[in-house]
Amino acid sequence: MARSQTSVQGWHGWDAYAPFYDWENRRTVGRRDVRFWTDLTRRVNGTVLELGCGTGRLSLPVTRVAKHFVGIDRSEPMLGRLRTRLRRARLISRTSIIRGDIRSLPFRKRWRCDLVMAPYGMLQSLLSDADFDAVIGSAARVLARGGILGIDLVPDLSRWQEYKRHKSLEGPFGQSRHVTLVESVRQDRQRRLTFFDQEFIEREGRKRKIQQCSITFRTLTVPEVTRRLERVGFRVDAVLGDYQGDDWSPDADVWVIIAKRGK
Repeated sequence: MARSQTSVQGWHGWDAYAPFYDWENRRTVGRRDVRFWTDLTRRVNGTVLELGCGTGRLSLPVTRVAKHFVGIDRSEPMLGRLRTRLRRARLISRTSIIRGDIRSLPFRKRWRCDLVMAPYGMLQSLLSDADFDAVIGSAARVLARGGILGIDLVPDLSRWQEYKRHKSLEGPFGQSRHVTLVESVRQDRQRRLTFFDQEFIEREGRKRKIQQCSITFRTLTVPEVTRRLERVGFRVDAVLGDYQGDDWSPDADVWVIIAKRGK
């Protein structure tokens, strides 16, 4: 299951992860960041672009308050689940859902949005400085002058201890199935990469099915992110330590950066 650390890319593993993404996140992050992003959407009162929109954990509540929502992701299995959810909620007509590469956003030259969201450590799946710079440069090109870029970082990646085959979560999965997550964590501290090797064991009666995937995240710091944002023309307006607006500290549970495209 583990990939060569020299060939791994941040988007590897997400297709296989798609069926279990919502199941796992309901048991971890839940909805604690939803109000933050919906409040920010109301504030800009315009078109919102979410980078790495996935299955729509945030896309649906944001769509309900946005004038128009655009979601982009590289994983078609993730996007398939998002489209299904949008249709069921009768919100599909208010959205544009695109499979694409966030390093080079596939929009017309004069297309603009008012808010670019990069939530829940999404930019930490970019495993090189070049990829990170390409994404924030691409975001700057599509934002209207004075438009907002919101970045949410996971601060504790580097503090994760390595372990092998630890039973992390278990619980019901749908109406008649049960899933157990068995997880291993590997660190490449020189490259600041954390690898999560996941095995989802799905049981339905006497049937047993195993799905494996490996996802990778990169440790980023607030000072380096703010420097790179300023380099491409953003002005950092706020650095927060939670979703209620408290000040940032290195020990905060989350790191949220709010920046504006220069006028």
